[in-house]
Amino acid sequence: MSQSQEYILDVRGLSKTFSGIKALDNVQLAVRKGEVHALMGENGAGKSTFMKILIGLLKPDSGDIFFEGAPLQVKNVHDSLKKGISMIHQEILMVPELTVAQNIFLGRETTRFMPGWLDDQTIYRKANEILTQMGVSLDVRTPMKYLSVAEMQMVEIAKAISNDAKVIIMDEPTSAISDKEVATLFSIINDLTKKGVAIIYISHKMDEIFTIADTITVLRDGRYIATHSATELDTNRLISLMVGREIDSLFPDAVELGGQEAISVKNLGRKGSFSGISFTVKAGEILGMAGLMGAGRTEIARAIFGLDRFDEGEIAVNGNLVSITCPQDAMQHGIGYVSEDRKALGFIPNMTVKENITLGNLSNYTQGLFIQQKQEAKIASEVAENLRIKTHTLDQKVANLSGGNQQKVVIGKVLLASPRIIILDEPTRGIDIGAKSEIYKLIRQLTASGIAVIMISSELPELVGMSNRILVLSEGKQTTILSKQEATQETIMAHAMPH
Repeated sequence: MSQSQEYILDVRGLSKTFSGIKALDNVQLAVRKGEVHALMGENGAGKSTFMKILIGLLKPDSGDIFFEGAPLQVKNVHDSLKKGISMIHQEILMVPELTVAQNIFLGRETTRFMPGWLDDQTIYRKANEILTQMGVSLDVRTPMKYLSVAEMQMVEIAKAISNDAKVIIMDEPTSAISDKEVATLFSIINDLTKKGVAIIYISHKMDEIFTIADTITVLRDGRYIATHSATELDTNRLISLMVGREIDSLFPDAVELGGQEAISVKNLGRKGSFSGISFTVKAGEILGMAGLMGAGRTEIARAIFGLDRFDEGEIAVNGNLVSITCPQDAMQHGIGYVSEDRKALGFIPNMTVKENITLGNLSNYTQGLFIQQKQEAKIASEVAENLRIKTHTLDQKVANLSGGNQQKVVIGKVLLASPRIIILDEPTRGIDIGAKSEIYKLIRQLTASGIAVIMISSELPELVGMSNRILVLSEGKQTTILSKQEATQETIMAHAMPH
């Protein structure tokens, strides 16, 4: 049997250049039927370009792709779907006004009587069958705009399954779903692979990769680095292959400062969201906040920062009770906030790095109606240098930076207000392992300078590795605060599960 017949998908020598810059350089990938093949690499490694070629969005400059032993030529995405290659995108693609069923079969609608006469009953029945097989309970007649992000993600997965795909590419499929839904997804993947479907799985979450993957291929800077069985690698070895260097310790050692109490929250509550929340954070300390999706973590952060009103309880900063009714109040009391959704709430994509960094403190660089551009550029340059933001120029649009550098811009903007307390909501979501390491070092620098940090994260290794103490939430209620010594992933999950 030739190599191309052994593998359902066999890619050799793939290259792609944009404006003289090589995005892919002689890349290879060989995927067997019924396996989960993880494709790993930092942001900018070439994973997205590679996948866009496979599904017909881009044409390669050179190289060969064999599918089921025969040369693969795809003209467009529709052609790729017909041949049996489907993709679940990280950014959810859907038509909000159409129903769940209509989105699942978009472009492949069933007709009856005459062309153009849609057979909605058949579409609803088929969609219901697919979701039931997946173990997902959703009304297929509901318009997509009424679903949660996690539910939308499940519809995207159903769409890929409905194509009878032979290869499904999953790009960060768990970035917006809860642990329970991750377990459902892994069960679906298991069923698909038993039927011979091959999964190409892209994720920055190491624990997922070692749970789900059979084989791992690593790309770095657009080049093929290695392919290994998942059992041959551990986290440190995989990180080393991805970043091209050893990361001695992903989580830098904490500096114990024994600082004064920076913020105290007592009996905080918001009707329908959370109640009875009490904690303190000292200067130089990281208080982690853990809980399943819907536990109330982000809602608490928003209330402390004044984005949402709280109905009961009190907040004290440096021992003094404060009134916070809007973000301006919070900022005046030295509180900064980095949102979990940096694209929607953290920065303005089409503005430059310089403009985004200084946006929250523009009054410091204006004279009358005019911005003092030299002063603005000087300050932005200092922030970019201190945070090691990788950008060709401060006039580059933030939309064109990697996820890790976008996050640094958001943190830089918050730091310019000189906060003494910073709330970080999912600070490393969707960024690669090398950038995560840099963000962790940056957080440690903040605490070493005496800043108190409240860090919300869905990644338990991150919480355990970074926090001095961890507050655990379940269904809007505080279940415990664990010390560094008590905090393990198992203990956190035991307290986070609904009782």
